Amino acid sequence: MRCTILASGSKGNCTVIEGESGAILVDAGLSTKELLSRLSCTGCLPETIEAVIVTHEHGDHIKGLDVLARRLAIPVYATEGTLADFLNCRRTSNKPIDTRTCQHHEHFSIGNFEIEPFATSHDAADPCGFVIRENGARFGYCTDTGVITPHMLALLRHCDGLVLESNHCPEMLANGPYPKSLKRRIRSSRGHLSNVAASVALRTLGKDIPQIILAHLSEINNTPERARAGAREGLGLYYEEKTLIVATQEGSSPECPQRMVL
Repeated sequence: MRCTILASGSKGNCTVIEGESGAILVDAGLSTKELLSRLSCTGCLPETIEAVIVTHEHGDHIKGLDVLARRLAIPVYATEGTLADFLNCRRTSNKPIDTRTCQHHEHFSIGNFEIEPFATSHDAADPCGFVIRENGARFGYCTDTGVITPHMLALLRHCDGLVLESNHCPEMLANGPYPKSLKRRIRSSRGHLSNVAASVALRTLGKDIPQIILAHLSEINNTPERARAGAREGLGLYYEEKTLIVATQEGSSPECPQRMVL
């Protein structure tokens, strides 16, 4: 299984996961034109994409979803609350698309992928993360959550690779230009995971997970250097044994591949 970040941040999020006989996307937060352009740079062919699985309905995660699902004729999987909001409030056309409901902790399959959604804590209708298994490999995807619960840690700790949110530096957020209401939202239990909270999670997960991608960094309230420093502190003596990548809004490139192979 190969996992590549196409984009990560407040302007758009998308990850492609390639298996032996097909691929899936996690979120589609770029325009379809931009998403397909970035996908072509990875060597993954659009016709191999079997579905999009969606974490939640915010625009930076579904911007291109409607057009992409129709263009590639692929199903969209999301929780009931996410699908209801997407279909009723955020679609860009009335043309039919194939939508399929998934539920927290109920496994479902897409080709050779086995997927388990789990609840996250975010100000969305019914947000989730995913644990994805294929050919003996196990991958965790956990962004857009204000907290990491013990149950989430238990699900993620035996993954071979993990995408984990490290959204903001608390000091930069406190002293930054955002209005107080937005600052409260971001740092709330239904907001975004700080570098400090990500570091605490990695203190528990670090010895078990060999590859980690830090994701959804704020361009205003964080820097890659601060996110990496927090992760390094959390991983402690395990840091040198790990592959640690800090994802960016620009996504993967030949010069800076934001990718893990499991």
